[in-house]
Amino acid sequence: MSTATLATPPLCIADDATFWPWRRWPEFSRWPEPEKTVVVVPLAGTADWGLGHPLDAEETALMSILRAASQARPASLPLLVTPPLRFVLGPDTGCAFAVDAPLAHSFLSDVLGSIAVSGFKKVVLYNSSPWNEELIAASARDNRIALGLQIFRISLSGLGLDLHPTRATPTTRRKVQTLVTALLGREPDAPSSSAAPFAAPTWGDETIRPLTEPAAPLAAARIEAETTLAAAAKLLVSLLGEIQARPPLPHGGKIVPAQP
Repeated sequence: MSTATLATPPLCIADDATFWPWRRWPEFSRWPEPEKTVVVVPLAGTADWGLGHPLDAEETALMSILRAASQARPASLPLLVTPPLRFVLGPDTGCAFAVDAPLAHSFLSDVLGSIAVSGFKKVVLYNSSPWNEELIAASARDNRIALGLQIFRISLSGLGLDLHPTRATPTTRRKVQTLVTALLGREPDAPSSSAAPFAAPTWGDETIRPLTEPAAPLAAARIEAETTLAAAAKLLVSLLGEIQARPPLPHGGKIVPAQP
């Protein structure tokens, strides 16, 4: 993977060949075997994770990994990617544009309903924020029942890039910081000595504390990020391949009454 993939990202980070909005509606009416296509729905929060990077850092990492995976996938893996859903959960004081749980769940259900109406059956909820891991679990369960969709979940934490303020290690958070440094092409802001931690009182003691160790210089970050991005993309391709190979749900996804 060349360093050209680590240039400043555009407003929309996507692989042109798999991005749903780049398609015309007539294409969907003649889509070959839509039930075999894996549709990825990204969920990206907007938050300050104490990394010294802009609020969309998690989306930058999430979508860059997905684009790399999309471009590296085998021809046998048909893939479609929706635009990232940005109005999701964000209970921390460092979060922006967050909505409450019922609204986030309803928003996601509307998107999944549109995917189901279009004839697709396999969906991956691909999430960056630790705050949304329980949301996608609930949505996957509820919309499996309501829509008959076969729904899977992948989060950045499962790709080795955890942002959770107490679950993640400083090394893991620094890895995310270094990756975003390379993707944005600029070093993070140094933490202020007077900056207070971001507290999330409604979520217990999960306090986001800014990283205090020196960030990797840009040149070193670009080298390290090559390995991080390639490893995460390779793992994501593997997971998507396993999902695509899973047999479809029985009865077309309908839940039938138990037989005596």
